[in-house]
Amino acid sequence: MLHVALWEPEIPPNTGNIARLCAATGTRLHLIGRLGFRLDDRSLRRAGLDYWPAVDVVRHVTFEDFERVLGEPPPRIWCVETPNDKLYTRADFVDGDCLLFGSESSGLPPSVRERFAERLIGIPMPTGAVRSLNLATAVGIVLYDALRRLHGW
Repeated sequence: MLHVALWEPEIPPNTGNIARLCAATGTRLHLIGRLGFRLDDRSLRRAGLDYWPAVDVVRHVTFEDFERVLGEPPPRIWCVETPNDKLYTRADFVDGDCLLFGSESSGLPPSVRERFAERLIGIPMPTGAVRSLNLATAVGIVLYDALRRLHGW
């Protein structure tokens, strides 16, 4: 099983779409820190449709709580932050890894990026016309590629 973790997500439909991805793939979803919405938000639920009962979601107040719940030894945490010189296509994903994504407006905190610098990966954007992708799109790209490689799809 893989984990998807969202650091302080702000936009309910993004989180709803990511929850649906997690339900479809059997991936545990971790929501960390201050959320920009309530978990009973109508737009969040609408984006996840009727799949919420199938979502394995865990809420964490702090990053420390998140790490504590991951257990010992903790899984490897891959920080997806674009732009980045190391691409997600070069990551050596293994079962149990966690894909950590930052908030829509500010990404991951510098302290997290520095701490996990050896596992900081990005998605290429060859035109340079945009600085980032939609959060749900980014999660879908990296999650499905990791699963493809792990399961030989």
